[in-house]
Amino acid sequence: MKSLKYSAIATLLCGLSNMALAEEPAASHLDKVLQGGQLAVCTTGDYKPYTFLREDGEYEGIDIEMARSLAQSLGAKIQWVPTTWKTLMPDMIAGKCDIAMGGISVTLERQKKAFFSNMLDIDGKIPLTRCEDHALYQTIEQINQPSVRLIEPAGGTNEAFVHAYLPKAQLAFHDNKTIFQQLLDKKADVMITDSSEALYQQKRMPGLCAINPAQYMQYGEKAYLLPRDDATWKGFVDQWLHLNKATGAYQTVVGHWLAVPGQ
Repeated sequence: MKSLKYSAIATLLCGLSNMALAEEPAASHLDKVLQGGQLAVCTTGDYKPYTFLREDGEYEGIDIEMARSLAQSLGAKIQWVPTTWKTLMPDMIAGKCDIAMGGISVTLERQKKAFFSNMLDIDGKIPLTRCEDHALYQTIEQINQPSVRLIEPAGGTNEAFVHAYLPKAQLAFHDNKTIFQQLLDKKADVMITDSSEALYQQKRMPGLCAINPAQYMQYGEKAYLLPRDDATWKGFVDQWLHLNKATGAYQTVVGHWLAVPGQ
């Protein structure tokens, strides 16, 4: 009788032990990066001024500089993980990224599958077109016409905006590195993009004009994309970002690429 009693107790203790092990939280990406000395950064490399892959194989841009700052704060080296706007979320879910950086817009669809860092900046959707056609594409009503040729990179929030608000216009897809030349060559009429990109390309490519850059057709925010349910890692990234903003380091990086009001 005693042996049966002890056996039952042992079984109960074993079960409780297994439950405790099963409930043990997974290791944070923070610990992984600190222990392995490597930070996996997913980036598209096609979105100036945030991320751009040069012909020599090196990345540059606002978020590339910030990625290097984050890696330095962790004593880690960067492993660049090339991705696209279509594969960004699958790559994050598959565990290829500790963080994704490069002008990423905050959306509820992305929030369902991943975490976001604290907000970087507000940056909404506006039209970009040839300066000579500036008056033709001021409003959604003007652009949402069968005769208007829209051009976008596939898979991102620009495409989503077009489907939601401009369904009557013609839509073609093009890579985000040479898409602006398509506008200048009159192979397309309008691109809907974030105000920051439109202003950057306006400065970079004479003949292109950002339309009403302070009057967004759709409100948007930029942030870094993080693996879901890793509060420890998000807490570190948020604190690192807060300190960069509080000390002006982030604003200095942005100033390398964009005109900063008051400077």
